[in-house]
Amino acid sequence: MAVPDATAGARKNPFANREFGLRVVSGLVLAAIVVAALVLGGWAFAAIWLVAGIVGAAEWIGMSRTVPRRALLAVVAGTLILTAACFEGAAPRYAVAAILVLGAVLCLVLAQGNAGRLRALGALSGGAVIALVPVALRDAPTIGILGPAWMFAVVWSTDVVAYFTGRTLGGPKLMPRVSPKKTWSGALGGLAGAVAAGIGVVMLARAQGWSPLAATSLVWVGLASAVASVLSQGGDLVESGLKRRYGVKDSGASIPGHGGVMDRLDGFFAVALLAGLYLILRRLAA
Repeated sequence: MAVPDATAGARKNPFANREFGLRVVSGLVLAAIVVAALVLGGWAFAAIWLVAGIVGAAEWIGMSRTVPRRALLAVVAGTLILTAACFEGAAPRYAVAAILVLGAVLCLVLAQGNAGRLRALGALSGGAVIALVPVALRDAPTIGILGPAWMFAVVWSTDVVAYFTGRTLGGPKLMPRVSPKKTWSGALGGLAGAVAAGIGVVMLARAQGWSPLAATSLVWVGLASAVASVLSQGGDLVESGLKRRYGVKDSGASIPGHGGVMDRLDGFFAVALLAGLYLILRRLAA
């Protein structure tokens, strides 16, 4: 009679490995830093997203082999630093726009080839979305802490619940040619988790008086959370496709267990685009 292999269960456990442990620890540390900066606001919060925007842009320039690499990174970093300073210094918005336009022109002049110019503009615009949108939400008087908190709740819940649901239940693959490990069960689990988390944060904001925006109907909050979850998962898939296109496993190695900043913020970037559109529409309506 064959003796059962005592290690078989461990091998089948999708969470029993060193990479998973590293992923959990680094994720918790990053989340604690980001939440602490969110509560503090001001330059503490702006600095977190400025660094993320610059590092993410650098990863994209390197991954896409856009040249001249150092010169473009210097332009992008300088542009983002100046725009962040304008935001925190309450400079007129036309000053921010002028700096971004100047940075875009320099990217077009420096980058080699038409494709390179598009990639350079992508680095600048992507970095700007990451660096500026969460801060703009946090600084808006009628939105405040609730805006970024809702984004974090939706994106993080999408990632975490999708990861655990997909690994536990398995089933049909979502887009196997783009991301072989993602499943429909994970996608739907992430969607449900995001809706619950988004509504939960708004209900907490109501109880604590964080923001007038917390008075929004919970039905609309649930719908917005569902849309944001779909966008977050779409952003993840787009970045997976880009990594396959350029033949890399991760965008970088700055976050243990997660890869690079782009790997960690691909879904957040897509939701930040949605939030940025919301801010623009609010300003136009006002």
